[in-house]
Amino acid sequence: MLSGLELTLLLLGSAVLGVVAFRMLHLPPMLGYLAVGILIGPHALGLAENDATTHALAEFGVVFLMFSIGLEFSLSQLMAMRRVVFGLGMAQVLLTIVATMLFGWLIATQLPAFVRISWQGAFALGGALAMSSTAIVSKMLTERLELESPHGRKIIGILLFQDLAVVPLLILIPALGKNPEQLVPTLAWAGLKAVVVLVLLLFFGQKLMRKWFTLVVKRRSQELFMLNLLMITLGAAWITEKAGLSMALGAFVAGMLVSETQYKHQVEEDIKPFRDVLLGLFFITVGMLLNVALVIEHWPIVLILLVGPVLLKFALIALLAKLFGSSDGVAMRTGLALAQAGEFGFVLLNLTAGAALIDPFIIQLVLASMVLSMLAAPLIIAKSDQIVMKVATNEWMMQSLQLTQLASRTMALQKHVIVAGFGRSGQSLATLLSEEKVAYQALDLDPERVQEAQAAGANVAYGDAARRESLVAAGIYRASALVITYADTQSALKVLGLVHEMAPALPVIVRSYDDTDLDLLRQAGAAEVVPEALEGSLMLASHALVMMGVPLRRVVHRVQSARDERYASLRGYFHGASDAADDPEHLYVRLHSVILRDDAGAVGKRIDQLELGEVGAEVTTIRRGKQRLDVTAHTLLTAGDVVVLRGSADAVTRAEGRLLQ
Repeated sequence: MLSGLELTLLLLGSAVLGVVAFRMLHLPPMLGYLAVGILIGPHALGLAENDATTHALAEFGVVFLMFSIGLEFSLSQLMAMRRVVFGLGMAQVLLTIVATMLFGWLIATQLPAFVRISWQGAFALGGALAMSSTAIVSKMLTERLELESPHGRKIIGILLFQDLAVVPLLILIPALGKNPEQLVPTLAWAGLKAVVVLVLLLFFGQKLMRKWFTLVVKRRSQELFMLNLLMITLGAAWITEKAGLSMALGAFVAGMLVSETQYKHQVEEDIKPFRDVLLGLFFITVGMLLNVALVIEHWPIVLILLVGPVLLKFALIALLAKLFGSSDGVAMRTGLALAQAGEFGFVLLNLTAGAALIDPFIIQLVLASMVLSMLAAPLIIAKSDQIVMKVATNEWMMQSLQLTQLASRTMALQKHVIVAGFGRSGQSLATLLSEEKVAYQALDLDPERVQEAQAAGANVAYGDAARRESLVAAGIYRASALVITYADTQSALKVLGLVHEMAPALPVIVRSYDDTDLDLLRQAGAAEVVPEALEGSLMLASHALVMMGVPLRRVVHRVQSARDERYASLRGYFHGASDAADDPEHLYVRLHSVILRDDAGAVGKRIDQLELGEVGAEVTTIRRGKQRLDVTAHTLLTAGDVVVLRGSADAVTRAEGRLLQ
């Protein structure tokens, strides 16, 4: 028997190893927790028992998860997505429960000798199977930049209703385990208690919460703020538990109350470590419930329980999405993303087992199928595009039509700027480009934004800059520059890889949050990386200096010097056809890219041998393949290099002649 400290060390050590292994495989950490629980549990290595201590840790994990869900609960968000949430999401949950109850009734009537599932057990099982994994799906959508896509919005809407549906299910399932003759009074009493507790917490607790948080914050103590946060979360959970309801319900209400205060974002950051650690321990305890020997012995049944619910949820969600006006491709992607089981499914399954609504043997088989479906979820989502393109007959035609429409808009453009992302930064850039009479074509994945912007006359189209077809349709071979206006390193690296392959001389400007990935992005071929943190610090410094009485001229000089030092390429610019009228003297510094072909005279020579300084030009950057080289006097030039020159118009022209002769 392990002591409390030994058990905690075993769980934490196993969790670390499991998460490291699954991170290396680019899989969600939650799957690592489940795998660790299966391995160290009583049905495998037997290193840890599924006792009261582990159950307590698991319950705290659920409490903090529900608190986080309540914290993200927003009436305005619900109203904006009400058709998807309360239409598509509600239909999915209710029909999944109904389908499960019908399946249980068929088994009871057609195969009574096999197993008998009561309608209460079928209802609880349907609620568990209706859930999908918010953690896995949201992470995959974020990595694939699909949160704002048509199917991404529907997926998030359905997940939001699933999270909300957990609240009444947490009340209903324990009540279903009571005496059948007392079911109606039990449900009525549970509902009455829930209403009373929610009224007390929401109406009286909201005013009290604002005043109390203000009082605590005025003490200016991070330690006190954290203690207060834990007290509120666990206190609300204790109130609902004493009322005969679940602890998770109280935590959810506490999160809702805090979300209405101005301290919501601070609370989100502070609660995250507790939530993630305890939730990880919860998934370990779920894995410990899995009897591997039983699964191996009855693997055909487990396989049926794995494939059956996954196919049912996929078909049901895809059909509902189609009925709600989605295209075949969007409907299928939505169904594929939500076909697996979810973390709240385990919570509801544990409640079902505790209420003795289903035979433990069936619980074990269903649990195994749910774990396996979550293990398969990342692979299914990653391959969803290939699946849809093969199955949906009109998907290829719709994508081709979108690309054709985009190509027709850009066909007449020359030396334009491709703007990847049309959010606030992209729209500001487009406004400045339009004022300077510079043509641009923007790409964005938010269909509503694209539709509204097009109606207002903006040159934006639905498209993903990280896809080769979209860049070709946007006219990458005729463009003069590409600007990535969103701060996402992984997406930017994909775009840079495509640009290097398709148009290596095209300068790409990338936005980033800070300097963390600066070297990575520049090595991938970015002509310039603009970190928000640096620009913000320069603006703060300039305003502070002016406030302190430093002359404005000196402040401007200081800021410009800092920018010149950081943004070397901004001392020049890439010349366009429209510059001649604004640059009559041809004296302003500019940049020019030159690709060295096999017969170029500079191939095989060092930079100092070219004596470009004599003509007033210099080499600022050399891109070789995907690498950006450090330029020195002894750098040897090779065929295929992209050499960026800086100087006046005449100097750059003469320097290009020396490189190519």
